[in-house]
Amino acid sequence: MHKALLSLTIAVSLSACMATQPETPPTRAELPSYAMPAMKTFSGAPGTAILRPNSEIGRDFMDLAFQMESGRALTLLTRFEGPITVRVNGQAPASLGPDLQALLARLRNEAGIDIRQTAGPAASLTVQAVPRAELQRAVPGAACFVIPRVTSWNEFLTHRGTARVEWSTLTARETAAIFVPSDVAPQEIRDCLHEELAQALGPLNDLYRLPDSVFNDDNMNTVLTGFDMLVLRAYYAPELHNGMSRAEVAARLPAVLARLNPAGQRPGGRSPAPESPAWKSAIETALTNGQSQAARQAAAARAVALAGQNGWSDSRLGFSYYVLGRLLVATEPERAQGAFNAAQRLFDGSAETRLQAAHVAVQQAAFALHDGDGAATLAIVDAALPAARAHENAALMATLMMFRAEALALMGRGAEAEAVRLDSLGWARYGFGNPVLVQARLNEIAALSPQHEG
Repeated sequence: MHKALLSLTIAVSLSACMATQPETPPTRAELPSYAMPAMKTFSGAPGTAILRPNSEIGRDFMDLAFQMESGRALTLLTRFEGPITVRVNGQAPASLGPDLQALLARLRNEAGIDIRQTAGPAASLTVQAVPRAELQRAVPGAACFVIPRVTSWNEFLTHRGTARVEWSTLTARETAAIFVPSDVAPQEIRDCLHEELAQALGPLNDLYRLPDSVFNDDNMNTVLTGFDMLVLRAYYAPELHNGMSRAEVAARLPAVLARLNPAGQRPGGRSPAPESPAWKSAIETALTNGQSQAARQAAAARAVALAGQNGWSDSRLGFSYYVLGRLLVATEPERAQGAFNAAQRLFDGSAETRLQAAHVAVQQAAFALHDGDGAATLAIVDAALPAARAHENAALMATLMMFRAEALALMGRGAEAEAVRLDSLGWARYGFGNPVLVQARLNEIAALSPQHEG
């Protein structure tokens, strides 16, 4: 699993909502340039609640632990044994240290893993910060990734493409290196730490069917959730060990989950809907920037159709509609809005998909603001903000707050609008990084509002 550079990061397709406007509207004024405040950060609080029963979680654990993303089956469980140490190498930005410390604390407290940072020259895990361009020259399309049996960037370059760095050749985990970009927004670096450290420690697979996990290529959840911590806690349970077969783990896992999550010992739970290679291929084509826009739109429409044909009514169908809307919004805004509404209906139907609903809310807020409906924009944003905050997504929070500011201004509440706008900037510094990008986001959202017509 590597964190791919998809079009579905927290970018808002604002230009898309302005499809009937010139690209640079001459009658719309930009907001004044703001002096950027100090960056706001999260406290590293415990993750979201575990909502699903153990019977369902057990099936997910087995599919995560005994299969690669490629579909290749793994015959053995592998993990680290004993205390795990983590060191940082390379030109690490200032935000990396505190975010790593917060993550390691959560892994100790919530997953029960004996893991700590070390200043020594050797460690179980090395986190190395590499300039983004250099990282992508080595692995095109990857924002970050984790490699077994190496301890440095040069060692990875020496051994890439060989069996030495193949996860499937491991019988136990002893060393691995996580490579993250050194020159991107703090939130992107933090997200990489969560996703890649989780894989270095535990499951090697991603499943699109999981609505409440970072082990999902939709990149909706970007910090480890309660489900993820339970999976990792089970991975390191004393009842399990290196070299166990799938059948051996399956025999012991129900008792492990019953001990670790007694509240999950209840009837119910969904049987996993069958995986669909055709749907996965369609959604991945839709997410690939290298494809033509027409090809991506067709692939997204195919994903929606395939999800329907498979009888899915879960987050995969909602995600298919969301991707379709994102790809249509610049050329067919009415059809895009219909896709977003369909996604929202699906995501609103479960407490497990509140974060997904918040992502869709950004798009719906853009339409409402463009229509000059401040009250509707405010209602959409206020419903979505708690989920963005609970999942520690500063970029999503800042974007929603910027919409909130424009909605308040439309409603004649100028002083409140300015206070919210200023409050958004600290979160935007963490979510988007570069102050130029923060100001650009402010201007993009403001340009949607009739309030700023010149």
